[in-house]
Amino acid sequence: MDPRASAFWGRLKANRLAYSLTILVTLTIGILMGTIISYGVKGQESKKASDATPLTVPAPQQLSNQFSNISKQLEPSVVNINTESTIKTPQRRRRGAPGGTPNGPDDQNPFDDFFDRFFGGPGGGGAGGGAIRERSLGSGVVVDSKGYIVTNRHVVEKADRIRVKLDDDPPGMLHDAKVIGTDNETDLAVIKIDVNRSLPTAKLGNSDGMQVGDWVLAVGSPFGLQATVTAGIVSAKGRNIVPGRQFQSFIQTDAAINPGNSGGPLVNMAGEVIGINTAILTDTNAYAGVGFALPSNTVANVYNQLIGPEHRVSRGSIGIEFNAQENPAIARVYGVNSGVTISNVVAGSPAEQAGLKVGDNINSVDGRPVKNGDDLVGDIASRKSGAKVTLGVIRNGKKQDITVTVADRAKLFASRLGEEEDSSDSSSPKESKLGLSVRAVTSDIADRLDIPAGKGIIVQDVKPGSFADDVGLSRGDVILEINKQPVNSEDDFTKISSTLKSGQDVVFLVRQRGAGRQDGTIFLAGTLP
Repeated sequence: MDPRASAFWGRLKANRLAYSLTILVTLTIGILMGTIISYGVKGQESKKASDATPLTVPAPQQLSNQFSNISKQLEPSVVNINTESTIKTPQRRRRGAPGGTPNGPDDQNPFDDFFDRFFGGPGGGGAGGGAIRERSLGSGVVVDSKGYIVTNRHVVEKADRIRVKLDDDPPGMLHDAKVIGTDNETDLAVIKIDVNRSLPTAKLGNSDGMQVGDWVLAVGSPFGLQATVTAGIVSAKGRNIVPGRQFQSFIQTDAAINPGNSGGPLVNMAGEVIGINTAILTDTNAYAGVGFALPSNTVANVYNQLIGPEHRVSRGSIGIEFNAQENPAIARVYGVNSGVTISNVVAGSPAEQAGLKVGDNINSVDGRPVKNGDDLVGDIASRKSGAKVTLGVIRNGKKQDITVTVADRAKLFASRLGEEEDSSDSSSPKESKLGLSVRAVTSDIADRLDIPAGKGIIVQDVKPGSFADDVGLSRGDVILEINKQPVNSEDDFTKISSTLKSGQDVVFLVRQRGAGRQDGTIFLAGTLP
């Protein structure tokens, strides 16, 4: 090759290498500068963030402390109530012949084993049935520092054991309680615990002073969660939610009330108890925005009678019935504008003896105008048995005064209330060795069950786990015979039962509670342990 051409190509290669190196260095320097600039920018941003003002939490302050003050005031007097009950599971007959004898393959129910094992059948509690223990929770409020507590009757009803947990008790500590008295018509009960100190009590208010829209708090143990407080308003007053219960006129509230709240207080903004939470209206057995509390004025009246010598509520009655809901058509047909129109007069009642009749309109009591049925019942119920009252009556458009002697409501309506109320006798029935107490059969019960007058005795109560309970006797059953001997009085029952000995067979001839005229009698039998 020509030396000059070789030199040219050599210089060209050198220049190209230098050019490449120049580009590489330039790129490297650019990357380094970018990194440095980027780092500087980030550093500047970081420096700016440090200028932000830190967040701070202000000192605690209460903008409105009325609810919290009331809660602190009431919670020590609100208690949790635990009850235990024995529920007897009767012997279940398999499908087939009336005596329970299987007829064939159809009697082999695939669910028999499940029920037998878990509900006292042959696979569990034996062929004669068994018993299960039921535990439930409720609430109550201390109204007397000596340990007297107001709660609902349904919270402690039929409980074998009642225990109370105070607000300041350590975990697991419970106090045994005894029932002082109960009232079925208002679903109230008074129980008592014995403690060696003075207990904090709640202050009772006047429920008549409450207005729709007033704030209220409900305190109790919903689902066992002790010392739970919920807020709401009075939604309505004078709610009658149980047909036929003339003494259950409730305060309605939207304060959350759930299972376990029963027996707890409804409180006004003065920290006063103006009601006892009793019921809820729901399709799910949980809070749905509609709860009911028995007014404190009713609570006070019932409580004062239950702590009295007889531990029962005495209410006056004259023995009449009328429509619970006012109907303008009745007023127009009978030609009256106010008062109460009688729809039934109880046979043998003071009303019948005084000459009152169906269709009579009572518009005054001792000269005081009668507003409605609740007004009339409240007035008469507050009077003692034997008191005389003058009723202003309109009959066929003519006014007249009729004097009536007030009777004891429990005795007057014994056939209707006897199966639910305690014995109308002033003395408590004595429990026999059979494990049951009895009382005389009223003429109304005898007529309803088609039993000859003066025959049989009615079961007043059955002790859980007793011989009477084991053979299947229940409250309200009528015992006609014991071992073929007629039982027509309490004396007959006492004499016969006193001769029975351990190991002896005992057979009761019984007309069961709820049996009508077309239903016969049955035998209930067993061997006395």
